[in-house]
Amino acid sequence: MDQTTGLSSVRARAPQILRAAVVDCDTDQPIAQLAAELGPDPMAFVALFLSPNADLHTLAAQTTTAFGEAAVMGCTTAGEIADTGYSEGKIVAVGLPASQFSTRILVVEDLKSFNATKLIDRMIQTRHALKKQRPEWDHEFNFMMIDGLSTLEDRLTSEIAAGLGPVPLFGGSAGDGDRFGETFLLHDGQVLTNAALIAQFRTNCPVRVFKTDHFEPSDRRMVVTKASPDRRIVHEINAEPAAREYARLVGKDPNQLSPFTFAAHPLVVRVGGHHHVRAIQQVAENGDLIFFSAIDEGLVLTLAETKDMVDHLETELAALSAEVRPDGIIACDCILRRIEAEQSQLTGQLSNIMAHNNVVGFSTYGEQINSMHVNQTLTGVAIYPPES
Repeated sequence: MDQTTGLSSVRARAPQILRAAVVDCDTDQPIAQLAAELGPDPMAFVALFLSPNADLHTLAAQTTTAFGEAAVMGCTTAGEIADTGYSEGKIVAVGLPASQFSTRILVVEDLKSFNATKLIDRMIQTRHALKKQRPEWDHEFNFMMIDGLSTLEDRLTSEIAAGLGPVPLFGGSAGDGDRFGETFLLHDGQVLTNAALIAQFRTNCPVRVFKTDHFEPSDRRMVVTKASPDRRIVHEINAEPAAREYARLVGKDPNQLSPFTFAAHPLVVRVGGHHHVRAIQQVAENGDLIFFSAIDEGLVLTLAETKDMVDHLETELAALSAEVRPDGIIACDCILRRIEAEQSQLTGQLSNIMAHNNVVGFSTYGEQINSMHVNQTLTGVAIYPPES
């Protein structure tokens, strides 16, 4: 499920390593209020998860001075995860103090034409610089935000694999609520599109990067027989029109397919001995299926069965506390998980579990884990108290 750096014996929980604050997106001077709530200690890093209804350009300009010397990056969301769990219309700030974290942010300004070799070199150089800066700290991780409508998440994550080395990466694709219109990133006072941000960290806190979903593959399989991979569109499944064949296999009327159908009847692919979700975003007017992640002709898709979301999340987060309770968890949670929770009337129970486990983050249009872009998944990092 996860990758751990430096987690060992049980020890007391230090107070407030991960700082979090939340305000309504229409609050007067929200950035100043968030900065005040994070506290007076200098921050190494601040992440902002912003409702797409927020005034992004005004907020971006305010971030250049509000958080001192902290490296700041943010993105629009498909919903926020705040102190009470699932939220809407908020701005959530997460701060990591300079006393325990060292951070640098790499900007991929143009996803359509980035140079993978140069980016890998920059990642390696940054990792060495952080190690030179803090040689006494042993723990590392990477956090990515990326344009959620770029359709280029798969390419970027696979291309930078060589630059990761042994350091785990998690991340999320920026969202636009349930509109799927435009998604934005925020960095250095600027609002960006067609871009990605990669924050590299070194810390004295043990960390655990993890991925989880609540699905089991069934024995029902199908083959993509016609597709446009560059647009993530499937035209035919089993040599039949894609939406009609998918509907037949899940026992639904093809004219009534919805995001809830896709969330309740996910498709998975087997990669490297593990199954990963390939989620459907929507049905095109002509009956094609548009996916959230890479798809290609000849790909074998398997229908998956869902486990109980509440029991599964509680079990997975409890496992992260098996030896030591995390101080906090930063999470990227797929919009389809939120949709399933809402349709199943489980939002309150899942929110309570996340709040109890100090989970903050955002709902995404896709998730990243190491060299893969995935869907309908929860990825994140659990941050533990420093070893004495």
